[in-house]
Amino acid sequence: MRMVKDPVCNMSVDPEKPGATETFNGKTYYFCSNKCKATFDKNRDAFIEKA
Repeated sequence: MRMVKDPVCNMSVDPEKPGATETFNGKTYYFCSNKCKATFDKNRDAFIEKA
C-alpha cells in the first residue's frame, strides 16, 4: 500500500482513505483530518513545496 504525507503534520495518510483532500494548482494534497486541511487552507504557502 502506497502512503502519502499530510503536508501539515507529516503523518502518513492512505490516499484511498484520507481524512480530507484538496486539489490546488493541479496537485492533490491528502490530509489526516479536516483540522489539518483547515490549517493548510489558512496558509497554503507555508505548506506547498517550492519547485
